[in-house]
Amino acid sequence: MAAWWAPPPAPGPAASAPEERVTKWAVLVAGSSGYENYRHQADVCHAYQILKKGGLKDENIVVFMYDDIANSPENPRRGVVINHPKGKDVYHGVPKDYTGEHVTAKNLYAVLLGNKTAVTGGSRKVINSKPNDHIFIYYTDHGGAGSLGMPNVPFVYAGDFIKVLRQKHASKSYSKMIIYVEACESGSIFEGLMPQDHNIYVTTAANAEESSWAAYCPGMEVPPPSEYKTCLGDAYSVSWMEDSETHNLKKESIKQQYEVVKARTAPPNESSIGSHVMEYGDKTFKGDMLFLYQGFDPAKSYSSYFRQRLPSLKGAINQRDADILFMWKKYEQLNGGSEEKQRALTEIKETVLHRKHLDSSIDFIGKLVFGFEKGPSVLDAARGSGQPLVDDWDCLKTMVRIFESQCGSLTQYGMKHMRAFANICNNGVSEAEMKEASISACDDYDMGKWSPLVRGHSA
Repeated sequence: MAAWWAPPPAPGPAASAPEERVTKWAVLVAGSSGYENYRHQADVCHAYQILKKGGLKDENIVVFMYDDIANSPENPRRGVVINHPKGKDVYHGVPKDYTGEHVTAKNLYAVLLGNKTAVTGGSRKVINSKPNDHIFIYYTDHGGAGSLGMPNVPFVYAGDFIKVLRQKHASKSYSKMIIYVEACESGSIFEGLMPQDHNIYVTTAANAEESSWAAYCPGMEVPPPSEYKTCLGDAYSVSWMEDSETHNLKKESIKQQYEVVKARTAPPNESSIGSHVMEYGDKTFKGDMLFLYQGFDPAKSYSSYFRQRLPSLKGAINQRDADILFMWKKYEQLNGGSEEKQRALTEIKETVLHRKHLDSSIDFIGKLVFGFEKGPSVLDAARGSGQPLVDDWDCLKTMVRIFESQCGSLTQYGMKHMRAFANICNNGVSEAEMKEASISACDDYDMGKWSPLVRGHSA
């Protein structure tokens, strides 16, 4: 006689959450303003179109962009933004969640943490993700060691950003996250700081010590249409997006995209043009297909994975020089003798002079604090791989504020000196010593429009 009761079968391996129960979220950030930085907002608009075609809903995509390029008087195609010389408009339909004065580090952190009460202005849309959800973060802008630009200061600092990621992980409000960052020295945001056990995979356009590069610029092998005086995109950014939009993302893995982007962005034949794409964080799920984060465009159903020949990035422009290139192109196209041409020339001269002032002041401070011979090498010293930029992030911010109070705004160009401020902290220089050295270096400089009273403090 059969037993009336039988033990339940042993549990099998836990099934992964059905795809329909996994919401895909995205945060897209253009951290600059001004038509000379056209490329960053163009990158973000293009990224939005890829995700939208991939089936992500507007309610799950949060966009940060200053929104001052599409309708700028400088824009030859008013109301249109392109990210490729032959590209279609990528501006139409992009949600304007956080624009203008609301593109801030504070709002970015609140959005990532799903904290509506901490948001100021904007759509108040936040990442209200659940434990099974996937999050894709894409950030494009200027950067410096341990910092990412924002059109409204203060900047994003690595110490704060990593703290937010740790808080997000502690809240158990996502399953996996991937982060793509386009900025100079972007590797320094994660080097020695990014946990490997938080289910977050990161790639950056550059390592911790080098510039990233603008693409589709005037004078490049593949230039923008002749009426454009500015760069349309960035090398790392257009590489991942042009790869995503030409493939079936159900058949391409995170690892495959990383390898494609790395190869296209790398300096060819020992050239000084190009950067080394890096990866950080949790590398255990690189085999995941990209559609799990960027969505799936049904129009690409029949695309198998293959390495497509993408346009050359030969002649790319260093991110930090792209605004000067724009200013010169603008000047060259204006009518000789016009007031507008004179104003354009004045702007170039003022910008170049302030850059030289920043470079020489920081060099001078290094020599005052560390001695004539040692100063430059101490300021430029890079820590070994796997070590964070600085031990005390509050010290770094304090030194930046002291410098700016005496010497003027760092500006996006001056972010290149963040490593110098970090090394001033790492070598135990006091606030009083830094203030005295900054006054000595800059006491006769007329800050004018570069004053932090006008521009705000970068930290």
